[in-house]
Amino acid sequence: MIPHQYLHRIPQLGVHESVSSPVTCELDRPVKTSHTKNAILNMISSSEPAKKTGTARMTAKKDAASSSVKTVNLALQGGGAHGAFTWGVLDRLLEEKKLAFEGVSATSAGAMNAAALTYGLTLGGCEGARESLFDLWQGISQAAQYSPLQSSPIDRMLKDYSLRISPAFAIFDLMTRIMSPYEFNPMNMNPLRDVLLQTVDFDVLRRADCPIKLFLSATNVRTGKVRIFAREEITAQAVLASACLPFLFQAVEIGGEAYWDGGYMGNPALFPLIYNCQHPDILIVHVNPLNRPDVPRTATEIMNRINEISFNSSLMREMRAISFVTKLVDDGKILDDSLKRIYIHAINDDKLMSNLGVASKLNADWGFLIHMRDAGRAKAETWLAENFAKIGTESTVDIHARYL
Repeated sequence: MIPHQYLHRIPQLGVHESVSSPVTCELDRPVKTSHTKNAILNMISSSEPAKKTGTARMTAKKDAASSSVKTVNLALQGGGAHGAFTWGVLDRLLEEKKLAFEGVSATSAGAMNAAALTYGLTLGGCEGARESLFDLWQGISQAAQYSPLQSSPIDRMLKDYSLRISPAFAIFDLMTRIMSPYEFNPMNMNPLRDVLLQTVDFDVLRRADCPIKLFLSATNVRTGKVRIFAREEITAQAVLASACLPFLFQAVEIGGEAYWDGGYMGNPALFPLIYNCQHPDILIVHVNPLNRPDVPRTATEIMNRINEISFNSSLMREMRAISFVTKLVDDGKILDDSLKRIYIHAINDDKLMSNLGVASKLNADWGFLIHMRDAGRAKAETWLAENFAKIGTESTVDIHARYL
């Protein structure tokens, strides 16, 4: 069921639009950071077509008017509530008039962000995408409001979102170490399922005119291989599979196979963007810090660092392959177009993420999510100011120094 606020958009999306055309949005008025629903409702209920009003337009790269548009592919990491940082990054990128997206590869919380982003872009342009992302994270916060994993009033006053001194988290952490989700959650209840279904109409993501090439990663429990869900396979179950932490949720079964969180084998996977997208630029939004200044000492800190290293390992391996191919291209050893040069970009805040404990990944307090969103927006703002002109011409991250 398509939410009512997007119904006026459907006739304006024709099947003649190429699914490989990158999407860009030009806004002729500032967007309110409060994301009030009145803004989106006023935008889409206008009696004039969006192409005439210019409020939010999707423009193919082949159009002369978009000759100066920079196109990137997005790679979105997972990390629980820390995925609200990615929400903020996307929120700022969607404001950029001359930035377009061709493909998105995502995992876990990144997969939820990617589904909301693609759905909103398809039906409401950039402002529709911002609204959809807002609805997603507001829904997550509301679904968790009765959870015992809450910040105390003192924590909120001090803006300490770590849950480090939460008795409820200590009990929960112990329980997940001695019991499986098949034991403490035999009914397999997952509040994220309802949030996703209320926020995204997955039929829209499978339509032929969906303007974004979407790829979601999950880990096959039986084979240990990465599974990429694309186009006609994108469902709420696929997103839940990508975000299935095995100590929290029962494995998600799709087509007779069981899946866990995609972060174990692709956080996120870059190869779908390299193989299936024309544009060479990949912008990675990091949620898991690659580096930590101190050696972990406590059991919780050690387990958290093990998870971070594990969830970054597949990305590091792909970066080594990209570095190898890049050197071959730069050295002139590739004489045909069989391999292309890839430009890597990254938005991250390792300092912020390193100061947050593992418990904060389960903290869906609205104040914390807004804090993370604003941090993501700030980092995206800085990245755009420093690197926008370099898109399409060079990598803006030193692959050797950061990943190898």
